Amino acid sequence: MLTVLLGAFTLSSLCQAANADQWKSRSIYQVMVDRFARTDLSTTADCTVWEFCNGTWAGLIDKLDYIQGMGFTAVQISPVIENLEGDTAVGTAYHGYWSVNDYAVNEHFGTAADLKRLSDALHNRGMYLMVDVVVNNMAAAFNNTQPPPVNYSAFNPFNDAKYFHKYCNVTDWENPVNYQDCWLYPYGVALADLDTESPTVVQMMGSWIKELVANYSIDGLRIDAAKHVNDAFLSAFVNAAGVFALGEVLTGGMPNYLEYFPLTAAFNGKSMADLNSARVNASAGCNDTLALGTFVENHDLPRFAAAVSDLALAKNAMTYVLLNDGIPTVYQGQEQHFSGNSTPFNREALWKSGYDTSAPLYNLTATLNKLRNTAVALSDSYVTTVSDTLFTDVNHLCLRKGPGGSQIVFCINNQSSKGPQYQLSIGGFGPGDSVVEVLSCTNVTADAVGNITAYMDKGEPKVFFLASALNSTGLCPTTAPATAGGTGQKNAAVRGVAYMWSSTVCLAAMVGWGVWFFA
Repeated sequence: MLTVLLGAFTLSSLCQAANADQWKSRSIYQVMVDRFARTDLSTTADCTVWEFCNGTWAGLIDKLDYIQGMGFTAVQISPVIENLEGDTAVGTAYHGYWSVNDYAVNEHFGTAADLKRLSDALHNRGMYLMVDVVVNNMAAAFNNTQPPPVNYSAFNPFNDAKYFHKYCNVTDWENPVNYQDCWLYPYGVALADLDTESPTVVQMMGSWIKELVANYSIDGLRIDAAKHVNDAFLSAFVNAAGVFALGEVLTGGMPNYLEYFPLTAAFNGKSMADLNSARVNASAGCNDTLALGTFVENHDLPRFAAAVSDLALAKNAMTYVLLNDGIPTVYQGQEQHFSGNSTPFNREALWKSGYDTSAPLYNLTATLNKLRNTAVALSDSYVTTVSDTLFTDVNHLCLRKGPGGSQIVFCINNQSSKGPQYQLSIGGFGPGDSVVEVLSCTNVTADAVGNITAYMDKGEPKVFFLASALNSTGLCPTTAPATAGGTGQKNAAVRGVAYMWSSTVCLAAMVGWGVWFFA
């Protein structure tokens, strides 16, 4: 497994256009094109979740204000190439992952001109375009006979059986030979597995992706099922593309699956300290976790709210995604607190929300993206600085992200909207610094060792930034002094927890533990 992960992580170093550090400064909004916006922007007509709902690139262009209003600086879209037509036992190819013709665009989403318009529209806004690509397989309808009766001549450019591995079904997800050479999911659709060890296939794939990137001015790629192709192919493919790439490795890899599972567990009865341990171990064991896409939802996984509907917990999860190390990645509908469970019910049409810009998570996202974008603008090293742990226990994780002068200090917790009132004293600032908690627009002053008091209440996250650095952002134009929430306030001493950690004490403790946060 480690070899697979390290092979995937090296992809970020091969790009020639928008490089890894430039992508680290971005935050990504993931769009499933068929479910985001229709060309006519209609919001009333319903659709069946396993069939086309008729979202288009033109519709996406017309709703970019909705995305940019949340402060996102990049958009990731579904695969753009021609897919298998018709219905199957598992529905239609509304998602874009059943490739048949790499050299034609998916007409369900629009024309080549529409895709170019989308790319231009994003770039005119100063935003990046990331495109999902499928390299492991081509798709054919499957009648459940084995081996699948695939008409290879229908594929472009891989129009012959010689370009594919001989049929076998993936049965051992821990055996690279099996999961890289055999075929995925032979039900309803046969995913004919490309022989990515073949120099001819490598060359053909390289030619295709180079042309695709050039034709549509693509800034980055998300490589679907990267675990299921060999490492040498991935390096050659990304080198040919010439842009930054994230490769999907579900069992503990990219985007940041290393933290996804402990992150969701921390809000479902497990410990925040375990999440922090996973974060520390990932940073120590992998090439560059700062280039991973941090997320808590995507199109392949149950929605966060499917397991726990509490809005305060969703706010804390969103705060971690947007302010953690790595590239924040938010899946459409997360900002509307959608609650779909397994596929395809986690692929709800966004227009069902009415594109509600007053939704609590929409506004939280807008605030935190603006704050992060401000910190990035203040210091080039913000995105290359690994977060310091200020405090963690079962219920809390407090981190400092960024160098002095542009640092963000934030505390998330898993106590839900029924959480009690109490105070945390945390470090991360300098003596006497004037600091603003940006979610409540309250101000505090750091004490003689740089500690500030966080007034915790109802399970809400807390996010702190220097008042002097906040002045030009439009965030919190006026503030009020932070105070206890009322009766029942408990301080750290009463709770029996040592919350008073200055940055000096924290550094000494971490050096003693042998954990490196200061690369």
